[in-house]
Amino acid sequence: MRYYKIVAKGSEKMAELVIVRHGQSQANRDNIFTGWTDVPLTPKGIEQGELVGKELQKLNIQFSDAHTSYMQRAIMTTDIILEEIDQLYIPIHKTWRLNERHYGALSGRNKTEVKNEIGAEQLHKWRRGFKDLPPRLKERQHDRRYDRLGVKIPLSESLEMTLQRLLPYWEDSIAPRLIDGHNQLIVAHGSSLRALIKYLDGISDDDIDKVEVPNGKPILYRFDDRLNVVKKTFITMDGEINDNTRISK
Repeated sequence: MRYYKIVAKGSEKMAELVIVRHGQSQANRDNIFTGWTDVPLTPKGIEQGELVGKELQKLNIQFSDAHTSYMQRAIMTTDIILEEIDQLYIPIHKTWRLNERHYGALSGRNKTEVKNEIGAEQLHKWRRGFKDLPPRLKERQHDRRYDRLGVKIPLSESLEMTLQRLLPYWEDSIAPRLIDGHNQLIVAHGSSLRALIKYLDGISDDDIDKVEVPNGKPILYRFDDRLNVVKKTFITMDGEINDNTRISK
């Protein structure tokens, strides 16, 4: 679902984008729906961030910018990765548009308990479907970090809604830098990265439920000078790289 095709301005350098989900958070560990709730990393999550940095260091990718959400689990992972690759000096851009999707009334609830209440099929639709909307909150929450931006915290979000609020940031702040040949790093969340992957890979609404983004498992995209994906690489933590080369239509 491409809103428009950005045309490059004669750049010959193949730009690289690395996307990675934050390390394990306390809510991940406890099997809790998190959404926009701010929770810290666990010791395992910190270790995952360090391992991502060590693997990226081997690839010697020089980033021009890093992009992350307003959530501390993603911000902390970004800092850890950049420290490991000795690139803490680059600009770090924080945006609410890269936040995890808002799980509405499911936020703070244990996933197993919810599954026992409503069944595995419905839970799968809420978690992995594109248009399925989890139950809404009865009242809108407030948080100073968003109030100062004039951003209303959602009552609930589908993956489609997450993609819609993410795309303007991609088109305005990330894509132009890639077109100019500047490598970019995105550290975000399972759902916001699934939405971006759907967009970049042209995945259908029906097939996106098969896509999973594990914590601390980086993915490397290489683009041509028209911002078509020419290579997608899954970086493993054992020093090996699995390539998935594709020619964009």
